[in-house]
Amino acid sequence: MSQFLLSSLPFPRSLGGFRLALAVTAGLLHAASAQADTELVFGTYAADKPTATVRQYQPFLSFLSERMSERLGEPVTIRLKIAKEYGEGIRQLAAGEVDFARFGPASYVHVMKENPDIRIVAMESKNGGKRFNGVIVVHADSPVQSVEELAGQSFAFGDELSTIGRYLAQEYLLEAGISSEDLAEFAYLGRHDLVGEAVGAGKYAAGALKESTYKKLADKGVPIRVLASFENVTKPWLASADMAPEVLEAMRQVMLSSENEERVRKISKNGFLTGADEDYDIIRRAMERSLAF
Repeated sequence: MSQFLLSSLPFPRSLGGFRLALAVTAGLLHAASAQADTELVFGTYAADKPTATVRQYQPFLSFLSERMSERLGEPVTIRLKIAKEYGEGIRQLAAGEVDFARFGPASYVHVMKENPDIRIVAMESKNGGKRFNGVIVVHADSPVQSVEELAGQSFAFGDELSTIGRYLAQEYLLEAGISSEDLAEFAYLGRHDLVGEAVGAGKYAAGALKESTYKKLADKGVPIRVLASFENVTKPWLASADMAPEVLEAMRQVMLSSENEERVRKISKNGFLTGADEDYDIIRRAMERSLAF
């Protein structure tokens, strides 16, 4: 833009004319800057089907762009970018290829190791708190009644970087006296829905997934039931190290506003809470503990 503006002005023949040209150019650049859109890329990974991910986020991202436009006094556009795997999503945020993201707690711990300048915008609220459940499921007709009975059985985990699908589930199994050596076999299937469907199809004796995904699958008729549940921390929304402070503050104000409309509740049923790094210490401990699995 600046090259175009400069080349469009006639070359001044005097010092006064040169100063006038600079003043006009500065004014044009300021006007162009004032009218420029704020373009943001929102990144996440497909914990469930990508099509479901798009349906889940698009209404809220539209709401967020509208409210941020009002606060910043300029148009804000947000584009959605979905990574196929957890690791790719983590890399994209750490490298600044996306401007903000919604991650699971373990992915937050990983991305902070790659780029400690990542910032928490807000945490999702669950009934006014910061905890919710992950579950271990078995087939609806399974005779297994306790986690201890999974010794010698097969187990399906989610992604290798998943909070529920790996780290917390493995910590829970270890506390029940079961390590990888005690299982007949285990595998990482990636998405939560794939884990539930595999257990329902009898491919694995048990598996770990989000409680919300379990409920969706059960409602669809997938024959699974909950064997055990364990506590997890709600998801953080994160800003890249390069996001401008005023943009970050506008985003935070919108998300923490008490005026949580229906579109907000589709993402976080009870809105958002202020988050801090120490909220994820229990996840760090689970990740360390799972090394013994």
